[in-house]
Amino acid sequence: MSGCLVLLVEDNEANQMLARAVLEIEGFEVEVAGSATEALEVLAARKPDLILMDIQLPGQDGLSFTRDLKSDPRYEGIPVVALTAHAMQGDREIGLRAGCIGYIAKPIDTHTFGTTVGEFIRMSQGDRRMVAQ
Repeated sequence: MSGCLVLLVEDNEANQMLARAVLEIEGFEVEVAGSATEALEVLAARKPDLILMDIQLPGQDGLSFTRDLKSDPRYEGIPVVALTAHAMQGDREIGLRAGCIGYIAKPIDTHTFGTTVGEFIRMSQGDRRMVAQ
């Protein structure tokens, strides 16, 4: 998935550095935002191929921010994957109802994280092609 742009919305600096490093090694371009407000600033300038959304953000939480993005025609087509340390039964469904296409549990597995992100991007691009036909 070389060259694909991922927007990482994550407030924890250690998590930002680790996720960014793993994704860049896999060939992704990564923009980082520490809050919903910062993410909107990035989105005003660039359209990512995927948004990785931390659920617990300062200010507006990740799920309500995802719902806002999905209700805005400018951003509704950008796939969002929830990042959560609360990977409990029912969390996947809560994320899907908010508009996420899936979720990745934290702490991330550095051996599979890049591949998983790539799979989400491929899946979302496939869905777009099917809708366009």
